Formats: sequence, C-alpha cells, structure tokens
Amino acid sequence: MKAIRIVSGQVEMKAELYDTPTGKAVSGILPVEGRVSRWGDEIYFPIPLELKEEPDARADVSVGDLGYWPVGRAFCIFFGPTPVSTDDRPHAASAVNVFGKIIGDASRLKAILPGATLCIRSLGDIP
Repeated sequence: MKAIRIVSGQVEMKAELYDTPTGKAVSGILPVEGRVSRWGDEIYFPIPLELKEEPDARADVSVGDLGYWPVGRAFCIFFGPTPVSTDDRPHAASAVNVFGKIIGDASRLKAILPGATLCIRSLGDIP
C-alpha cells in the first residue's frame, strides 16, 4: 500500500491507497491538484486518468473512502451523506472504484469549501 497526503488550506490529512488497478493508476499520476467541487459531504475534482469501472465498483461507500468516478474522471473523497443518501452514510451518484481510505477523522474535510485548491502527494510505501 501507498500513503498519500491530502492538503487544502489548513486541512491536512493522510490516506492509504489500496493495491488495486485504480490505486496504482492514481499513485502513478501524483502529485496532482485540482479545484474542489462539493456534492453534499463529498469532495471531488477531475484528474488526468480515464479508467473503467472495476468489477467491485459501487455507489454505496463508507465515510473516509477514496473513489475514482469513471463518469466524471474524478477523484472523490466521501465524508458524510450526499444528496442521494437515504441515511447518514455516503452514496455516490453512480458506481466508483474505491481505491483508498482516509486515515483519521474524515469529517475534518467539511472545512474545505467549493473552489478551494486541493493537493495530493505521495508519502511512499506503508510498511
């Protein structure tokens, strides 16, 4: 697994990338940055990858999940309910490839506003 750092303004978090095709592809384009869009308690922004849905792609995700949204070619971070959630859990607009997880309290991402710059950098391998 690889570790990454996610930074936007005063918010800084670590996450792990899973050893999946999408996790490896995302790791290969780092560092990357983009302007944040919000959809409920989801942050997303386009990244320079064009990947297909993996066999286990899903719309039901967990707080802290990192997902790649093939429809929008976007990096997504889920930290609470979205407009299509039916309870307090996040639900993506359509299937995403879950490729990692925030380490720590993902609710800190609520402080990141639409239009903010978000940077993602590699921290290397997790032993």
